[in-house]
Amino acid sequence: MLKGLGAMGDMAKMMKAAQEMQGKMAQLQEDMHSIIVEGESGAGLVKATCTAKGELKSLDIDPSIFNGDEKEVVEDLILAAIKDAQSKASDRAQAEMSKLTEGMGLPADMKLPF
Repeated sequence: MLKGLGAMGDMAKMMKAAQEMQGKMAQLQEDMHSIIVEGESGAGLVKATCTAKGELKSLDIDPSIFNGDEKEVVEDLILAAIKDAQSKASDRAQAEMSKLTEGMGLPADMKLPF
């Protein structure tokens, strides 16, 4: 179909590939809302669950840590679990993005979106 068009045919192929990439990127962005990761602290006493987009979904706190004298410790454990979950979410998002770029024949370390 594009034979004989020379550079125009190559440009059409590039545009089609860009549109496919855009569609896959949009789908991946949507999928990030349903990919769930869990972070924890205090050897599992506090667990935070969030999406690959970093949106906090839930906290699970073992009741044994509720001691009025250790309020700061509990707060630190909660923050640590949330940070762990968000770090894992970021790692997972980057891994999913790498799969997408490799599938499109782009370098694995290419950062998208630009």
